[in-house]
Amino acid sequence: MVQQIDKKPETTQIVYDTKGLNLWYGTNHALKNIDLPIYENEVTAIIGPSGCGKSTYIKTLNRMVELTQGVKTSGEIHYRGRNIFDKDYTVEELRTKVGMVFQKPNPFPKSIYDNIAYGPRIHGIKNKKILDEIVEKSLRGAAIWDEVKDRLSTNAYSLSGGQQQRICIARALAIEPDVILMDEPTSALDPISTLKVEELVQELKKDYSIIIVTHNMQQAGRISDKTAFFLNGEVVEYDETNVIFSNPSDQRTEDYISGRFG
Repeated sequence: MVQQIDKKPETTQIVYDTKGLNLWYGTNHALKNIDLPIYENEVTAIIGPSGCGKSTYIKTLNRMVELTQGVKTSGEIHYRGRNIFDKDYTVEELRTKVGMVFQKPNPFPKSIYDNIAYGPRIHGIKNKKILDEIVEKSLRGAAIWDEVKDRLSTNAYSLSGGQQQRICIARALAIEPDVILMDEPTSALDPISTLKVEELVQELKKDYSIIIVTHNMQQAGRISDKTAFFLNGEVVEYDETNVIFSNPSDQRTEDYISGRFG
């Protein structure tokens, strides 16, 4: 029996509500009957061993998983009350609301400025003054403006790995999303850069709802409000993070958190 949070606080809205989600890669049943509400202005951590369905799940939230050949889904995912699988709900419309930050920093081979301006330009913004404002606001939002403001024309590849990841976060912020998905965003970073990204995540949740996949138990404990434990494609347990880490209801959760497997 999956431990779920039965009642949401009256002041907190559900951003995503996954209901009976199943996903197959060919014959591989990768996600099994996922029921998972995600709450507004919180950090939700998705934890579990490799191959348990964590990354598959968050890539389903923005339908990026559909880029993989042979993928089949059933069930529903409601974003702000609307099923993202409805035929009249386009991928483009969804992704203007849901930004994504990947495991390894992946800036475009362009200037810092052009990395941030890319999304707004795609959405039709051409006015340089407006773009300048978006670039500065996004870089400030990603806590990297002071480090790069004098070299915006420099290729983003010239930055350190931690700086590149914050540029990618700024790029996600530039389209003014509602939700930010993060798939192991610090796994390729050094401890100092990891700390900066964690501090940034805590700041960003004031304005965004954040879903983060992480293998790092300490990180999940430090930065998340709620935690979902995935195992073999299922949600074993979902609750407030302090409950998951101090008093889990399922023995498998305790075994994973304590390092007995994974």
